[in-house]
Amino acid sequence: MYLTDRSTPRDADTGTARGRGPARRVAPVVLVLGTVSLITDVSSEMVTAVLPLYLVTRLGFSPLGFGTLDGVYNGVSALVQLTGGHLADRVRNHKLMAGLGYGLSALCKPLLLLAGSVGTLGTVLALERTGKGLRTAPRDAMISLSTPSANQGRAFGVHRAMDTTGAMLGPLAAFLILRTAADGYDAVFGVSACVAVLGVLVLVLFVPGRRRGAPEAEEQRQPVRVREALALLRLPRLRALAGCAALLGLTTVSDAFVYLLLQRRAGIGDEWFTLLPLGTATVFLLLAVPVGALADRIGRRTVFLAGHAGLLTAYALLLWTPSTPVLPLLVLALHGTFYAATDGVLPAALADVVPERLRATGLAVVGTSQALARFCCSLAFGAAWTVWGDGPALAGSAVGLLCCAAVAGMVLRPAGGAR
Repeated sequence: MYLTDRSTPRDADTGTARGRGPARRVAPVVLVLGTVSLITDVSSEMVTAVLPLYLVTRLGFSPLGFGTLDGVYNGVSALVQLTGGHLADRVRNHKLMAGLGYGLSALCKPLLLLAGSVGTLGTVLALERTGKGLRTAPRDAMISLSTPSANQGRAFGVHRAMDTTGAMLGPLAAFLILRTAADGYDAVFGVSACVAVLGVLVLVLFVPGRRRGAPEAEEQRQPVRVREALALLRLPRLRALAGCAALLGLTTVSDAFVYLLLQRRAGIGDEWFTLLPLGTATVFLLLAVPVGALADRIGRRTVFLAGHAGLLTAYALLLWTPSTPVLPLLVLALHGTFYAATDGVLPAALADVVPERLRATGLAVVGTSQALARFCCSLAFGAAWTVWGDGPALAGSAVGLLCCAAVAGMVLRPAGGAR
């Protein structure tokens, strides 16, 4: 089993990508979807940046309570990804499912203004993440299907770079609003809702719908059945990818906990907390495209595992490095490098594993396994922090990540002369 190490069909190197020009050129749909993701991420990250502080300081959540809600926020989408991916393949319209997902997320943003209790807030966040779950696999399928196999890493890198630009602007916007608005949190939620609507409009107006071109074969015209989707699990490489994504996700501490830990270790004031995601996003933006291209050249398995090694180093710094001005810079740099080496590389690896007509479903299988594992990690880490403290909880995650990365390295090792 292997993580599609340098799977480079000859025609993709020298020819064209389904009539879309030179193989190294990024397809227009990738750029448009990147713009949609940029705008949507401005909206989403405005909320994400203030949510930990809002829940812990304003609503008085314990680490366990916050971990539960954070798990809901990041894990509900996992339960919906399979549905979104399968329906997109079944109706043969990835744009439709992506649009429904973006629309639902946009609708939930103003509802945050009305969420006055834990139950209401949890429901709104669950619905918002449902929208994310519906859109993720269809969106990534559109990127994958518009790009030749040899350049999947580059294409996903370009998309993730644009997406991360929004992730940079979102926390910055939240920071400025909190500094100027009298009732800062409500203002953040209101502006976030307006920006989310703009993202939906760009998707509807500029992203092409069904792919045009040569007539589809009879097999391609037939709706995808649940039995065919389940048959994907018989693919050894897909099982290996999904299993390793889940295994590593079980020990990947959520971003919100990383920022809370960093705030405690470095003594960062509450007024500067919303800028911490900006540091991760900046590094991610700078490295997404070159790291994606590097994965295409030297192998996605190598880059994927190296990203987790960087995350493990960040955990070690949070555990044992004294509080110095350089600590936040190092941790955020490693955190951003981790995402650059994994977030786009994992879906890029599926291009040579999953058939085109089941691409969204295959992406959803791997994405769901990873997201569910991270949901479990949020719950477990929040409970461990509450019972034993933040240090032992992070130490346990670091040891677990080291062991899981070693196992993943063996499972994803290239077999024989496979490429």
